[in-house]
Order: sequence, then C-alpha cells, then structure tokens
Amino acid sequence: MIDETPFPERPEGAAGEPTTSGDPVNPASAAAKRGLAASVVAFARTHRLAVAATGGVLALALLGTGALAAGAAVNAPRDTVAATTSTPTPAAEPARPAPAAAATPSRIRTCSVADRAADGRLANLQAQVVNAATGEVLYDRGGTTASRTASVMKVLTSAAALSVLGPEYRAATTVVKGAEPGSVVLVGGGDVTLSRTPSGTETVYPGAAHLDELATQVRDAWDADPANPPLTKLVLDPSYFGGDEWEPSWDLVEREYGYMSNITALQVDGDRDDPFANTSWRSGDPIGRAGDAFAAELGGISVIERGTAPADAAQLGQVFSPTVAQLVDKALVVSDNTVAEMLARLVAIETGAGNTFGAINQGVLQGLAAYGLDTTGITVVDGSGLSDDNAVPPSYLTQLFVKINAREGHLGVIMDGLPVSGQRGSLSYSDRFAGDNGVAHGAVSAKTGWIETGYTLAGVVRAQDGATLTFAIYALGDVSDDTKQAIDTLTTGFFLCGDNLSNQ
Repeated sequence: MIDETPFPERPEGAAGEPTTSGDPVNPASAAAKRGLAASVVAFARTHRLAVAATGGVLALALLGTGALAAGAAVNAPRDTVAATTSTPTPAAEPARPAPAAAATPSRIRTCSVADRAADGRLANLQAQVVNAATGEVLYDRGGTTASRTASVMKVLTSAAALSVLGPEYRAATTVVKGAEPGSVVLVGGGDVTLSRTPSGTETVYPGAAHLDELATQVRDAWDADPANPPLTKLVLDPSYFGGDEWEPSWDLVEREYGYMSNITALQVDGDRDDPFANTSWRSGDPIGRAGDAFAAELGGISVIERGTAPADAAQLGQVFSPTVAQLVDKALVVSDNTVAEMLARLVAIETGAGNTFGAINQGVLQGLAAYGLDTTGITVVDGSGLSDDNAVPPSYLTQLFVKINAREGHLGVIMDGLPVSGQRGSLSYSDRFAGDNGVAHGAVSAKTGWIETGYTLAGVVRAQDGATLTFAIYALGDVSDDTKQAIDTLTTGFFLCGDNLSNQ
C-alpha cells in the first residue's frame, strides 16, 4: 500500500528518542531557534519600517521554519546496521577516489512506503533509493553501512571485468608439447565454460569452446611431424589459478546442491554432471574430470598426470572462451557463480594482484577505481557473493547503477544483462513480482541475491511517473523464502512513488 498523505506521521521512536507525551529536548533545534531570534533583532534594527508593515507575516514564517527544523531533527531515520564479519585485505590497495556526496532531497515528498518497509520478512533492512537524473537520495535506511551482498556482488565483479579485461576478452585453453617424448600438456587458462560435449551442441554456456575441436587441432599438429612418437601421455597444468579451490567461508552445500564448482583454471562445463542444466551436482575434482574427457577425445592416452608446461614449448592447439560480455550476461541473468569467480580471478591476475582468492579484493577494487566512486569500506572476498564476509554499502550500488543506467564506458553490458521483472532471468520466475507486484512488470532491471543469511536486490526502476531510480535493498538476518516477495513489494512501492518517494 502506498500512503500519499501530505503530512506523514513520525514513526515511533524514529530518532532513537523515547516517545512520550512531552516533546524531547533537541539541542540542535534550540540552537537553531536562538539563531533565528538573533536574526530577527538585527533585521528590525535596520529595517524598522518594513518590519512594522510585515511583522506578523515574518513572525509566522520564522515560527514555521523553526518548527520544520525541529521536526527534521526529531524525524531523522535510524540506520539499520547489519552485523558483518571483517576480512583482512591486502596491504597494498589502489587509490580510492572520493567524489562529492549524493545530493539530499530538495523538496518535501509525500509518497510513503513505510508500511512496506515494516514487513517483518525483511528482517534487518538496509536500503537506499536515488533519483538517477538528479543524484538526490530519496530514501535511506542504513544505506552507508557496508554489509554482505549475496549475488548482487556479481555486479561489482562484472563492472571490474569490463574495466580491466574489456568486453571482447576471451580466456584461452592451450595444448603444448610435453617435456617427455610422446607427451602433451593441457594448459588451463581459466575458462570454466570449456565443454566436453560434441562441437555444434550448446550447453548452458552459449559460445563455449569444445574439447573435441581442441583434440582435432592437437592430433593434426602431432601427426604432421613424422619425428613424433605415438602420443601416450597427457599432463594437466592448472597452475594459472593458485591457492585454495574452495573459498573457506563458503558452505560446501553450494557444491552439493549444484550451485558452485571448485574454482580451478582447468575444468569443463563448470564441472557440472549435466552440461545442459544450470543447477547440477559438481565433483570435488574438476581438473581430473577435464583430463579424462580430453584424453578420451585424443585417444591412445595411457598416462594422465599433473604438472606444468615447459617454458617455450611448441603450441599444438588453442581454443577460446566466450567473450567477457557474454560471460557477464551469464553471471547476471541466471546468477552463475562459477562464471563470476572466473571473472574475478582473471581480473586479479590481469591487475597483477595475484591468482588466489586473497588477491580478488585488490584486483576488483582496482578495476572499480576507473568509475570514480569511493570504495572505502568495501571488502571483496569472492566474485560471486556467496561469502558472508563480503561487505558493500547500498549507497555504493545506487551510485554505480547511476553509471550503469547511463551506460558509461562498457557498463551498458551490465544494463543489458540484468534480470527484468516479469520478463527475463531470475526476476521472471513465478515467485517474483507476482500478484499486485505485477504492476511493475518490465519496469525493474536488477540483480537478485540470496544466501542463507540474507536476500538482496539492486538495480534500476523506471517509475510510474517517468522518473528513473537506482536502488539497493538488503534483507539480512533471519530470512525465509518469502523474503523475496517482501523485497518485490518494497521495490514496487518505489515504482509507484517515483520521484515523490518520501524518506518517512
């Protein structure tokens, strides 16, 4: 329900003061009134005639101004602070530009979403809404507090990848001659979309390269040299990614349920059992699965082992992943976790931050620096958002989405890849923007997020009154599946209110 009463009531205890029959003393308001009184005296001394003629009107105006000042102080909304777990970040981080703060509202707005925001299913609510055209913050509940983002983190990962790698970048998988006679080395380049299915078929990853194509290149190159002995040994080199394959803060159930693979530089089909299903069980050995599949394509292989490629070894074959633009679309529209981790790791490597999970924070922040937004307080533990230890304030997302909506740089790729309410991706599912919230079909382009400790949504709203709003909603803590509907209802409220959205 949208309340458009001209004078919304002050919510109980909204300023952190006890609500009693008497008015609490507000030092800021008292000081403001004393300043106003002094101004009246000075004005009267120098404009006696004018004051005599308009004294009643002036007194009334000043009294009204004082009341508004006092009311604003009493009604300041309380920030909802969600508990986060701090994660150590690398000592060397890129410079973080700090532009001017977003503009505050310039007029009284009367369309309230207070009843929607009070829905208990939202648990610990943090939210912010900004008018994308003016930069005004229309609505704020804990918007500057950095908290876990769930899969909304993929927006930051994608923005960093577009900045550092560019939309046309492709990851390579290469085969070179091995150090021993009769051996070749399969060198992973971070392409998690490489497929073991036959060429010509399309998996969950449109445009993916296929192992049979790579094997054909290798066989042709090998057989072209009569000096080569029979090909009998395959060496697997996954060293492009280092460190842990599984981020320690992730719940292993994400792998068992088929939402995330181990993160390795060499794997096939995102390590899915079913290459054609977005959600499919993942193994604990994606490198071994890729090696077995490639050996079967080559034929004649009797030994498979792990190692590293010799320096300056002759290349026998190479295939490439889909473009970063295609990968961003996949990471956003169906929230593919493994692709998001691929992008984050490639960003870390390209920026020189390193090739482990620990390097992602520095790499992604360096990539985000290109957009000129203050990243102070942001912690990036992974590229997918599965970790509770990620921390991003809603205010950063509302500012970034202003740039995404404006298609700055390559950010239009993100705008085009977002789910759309009732139409595309994870916002088109039957449990999203249903019932009364269907009025906002096609009007919300946003990234969804869910982990055990929270649901999130952030993006752009084309409001009913023609205004364009950017928003971020975090519902953190004790949440349940129907928290998604509460988030949709609040977002629909933003759509209905538009630029008349009240902060009360």
